[in-house]
Amino acid sequence: MPDERPSLFLLRHGATEWSESGQHTGLTDISLTEQGEEESRGLAPLLAGRSFALVLSSPLARAWRSAELAGLTDIQIEPDLLEWHYGTVEGRTTAEMREDEPAWTVFHGEIPGGETPAQVGERVDRVIARARAAGGDVLVAGHGHCLRILAARWIGLEPRAGRLFHLASGTLSELSWEREQPVIKTWGQQARTS
Repeated sequence: MPDERPSLFLLRHGATEWSESGQHTGLTDISLTEQGEEESRGLAPLLAGRSFALVLSSPLARAWRSAELAGLTDIQIEPDLLEWHYGTVEGRTTAEMREDEPAWTVFHGEIPGGETPAQVGERVDRVIARARAAGGDVLVAGHGHCLRILAARWIGLEPRAGRLFHLASGTLSELSWEREQPVIKTWGQQARTS
């Protein structure tokens, strides 16, 4: 008998100039590139025929616009889905950060003026609780690092474990259940291109 528990779908926004250049894009409200718009439109067939009890999006345009382009409607803005607040790291690349701290990563390095992984984890825990109480499948549209932490928290890992999940732009993932165990059912699906 298949598990009847609802799934949580994660839609990572399409490409932006900064996602392509590797710049940390937290609260900067940067637009999708043409490629990012195409990636987002390409997700529509993966969502075709699905209905959602709730569709939530980060307030940043790159997220909700990606959801719209993927064919979603009735999108509710959810501030807890904002990307990680990177403080003074905003707009900088990992390579630039490693000039001063050779082993720096966003998950283990200093982020002056920004959030810690635990603080992002607290936000996504609230999103998970809201999704689990929605009474059906839920889709959230958001950002790479935040969604990686959300996936880690869904399966009971600490927020820093988000470092273990690569998530490309313009992708769809499904967090689900195997009996009572939260699992990652699919990860980082991209639209088929011809």
